[in-house]
Amino acid sequence: MSNLGLAIAIIGAVLSAALAGVGSAKGVGLVGEAAAGLVSEDPSKFSKALILQLLPGTQGLYGLLVAVLLLSRIGVIGGSPAELTWQQGLMYFGAAMPMAFGGFFSAIAQARAAAAGVGIVAKKPDQNGKAIIMAAMVETYAILALLVSILIITGIKI
Repeated sequence: MSNLGLAIAIIGAVLSAALAGVGSAKGVGLVGEAAAGLVSEDPSKFSKALILQLLPGTQGLYGLLVAVLLLSRIGVIGGSPAELTWQQGLMYFGAAMPMAFGGFFSAIAQARAAAAGVGIVAKKPDQNGKAIIMAAMVETYAILALLVSILIITGIKI
């Protein structure tokens, strides 16, 4: 029981990386399916489709960033692990949740927008910029989740 707070905080870090990573993997795969159809018909559109496919992958990176920041903050990385009360552990757990869930859901939503953008590129390749902007708009919410998680993590006193 003496390490309960630390364990709860570590679970938060794991969920941040895992859920955002799963959302990104699902998103990149979803857009990849749409892009594969386009590229099989017109290989010259590969680079345009690839940009759209990469967009949902950023949430996984953001989740990893939050996990590393949290683990560093509690001393699991680069120090000796802090002794946290269960209340402090819950605060760190909660701090990771905006990125965990925000990353998961925004990656999937961004993938849907990007897959639709692949359809735009298929019919009107010159409109690729508009397709990217529509998919990138969803990124705003992943960045907000990242910011909230970082602000909370850095604001918790050990």
